[in-house]
Amino acid sequence: MLLLSISVVLPYRGVFPRRTFFNRTRGSLVSGQGDDMQKIFDRVDTAAGERTWQRIPGRVAGPMAATMLLGLVLTTPALGQLATDDEAYHRDYIYGAPAAPTEAWTLVSGGRFYDNWMSALEVNAPAGTHPAYPSTGRQSGASTWRCKECHGWDYRGAAGKYGSGSHATGIAGIDGMVGADPDAIVRILRGSTHGFTESILPADAAERLARFVSAGQHDTNAYIDFDSGEVRGDPGRGASVFQTVCAACHGFEGRALNWGSSEEPGYVGTEAQANPWEVLHKIRNGHPGVEMISLRAFDIQIAVDVLAYARTLPAK
Repeated sequence: MLLLSISVVLPYRGVFPRRTFFNRTRGSLVSGQGDDMQKIFDRVDTAAGERTWQRIPGRVAGPMAATMLLGLVLTTPALGQLATDDEAYHRDYIYGAPAAPTEAWTLVSGGRFYDNWMSALEVNAPAGTHPAYPSTGRQSGASTWRCKECHGWDYRGAAGKYGSGSHATGIAGIDGMVGADPDAIVRILRGSTHGFTESILPADAAERLARFVSAGQHDTNAYIDFDSGEVRGDPGRGASVFQTVCAACHGFEGRALNWGSSEEPGYVGTEAQANPWEVLHKIRNGHPGVEMISLRAFDIQIAVDVLAYARTLPAK
């Protein structure tokens, strides 16, 4: 591969053609080396770099280009390791834990377990519908093992938004457990009703979930009108945060990611307008199983302002 690349570069004479080295290299070498090689060329291939190459005579450019290619080829194993390390970093953020977890991180992790502990742990759901799920409920299978499925996004269960509709179960919320001893909450999780044995929910996961139940909830009625869903936030302040933080993944209009279909899209605006209680939970805790940031470390009003702005974004 090295000799082939050199033979492509050396024959050129006179002024080195604009972008010829990089274009030909992209076609023969980079296409086989993956994203890390592409990133190297993206950094090198600047406007100034192009002009520099244009001014170099062919008798000099050939050996220089060959030397650069030799260095790149020799570092290919290291680039492969970089790609592996990069993937490990991303997975560690999603599924790992910091060496010295802060209270904010612990509550975020617990909030993701409350949302969907199976996705947060990257495990399959236990077989069948949860034994304690009411026969009158309308859900079945894996979804019935999620905490939110019975206790709701507003944490109030039958006294909240899940008091009626397709998610109604008649089960009480977890809001009465605010301030409770996390160890006592773990014992409830391990009990016969919930049935979260250690083989299903590991000890550290159960502890974080318990910490969230005790100290991570927010009073949704203080920020979202129960009947109308109107959010008590400042869309202007929320726009500043969304456009400089959230838009990196969601786009300025919140339509870069679609959880629905082309006919029935599920954009940020779609979800924020339909279920602000769920979206506020995810703004503060992130989404389980993906590399989503959380605003838990900041004052809750910032998250509420972002939610207020999100409700102004296109639903379709």
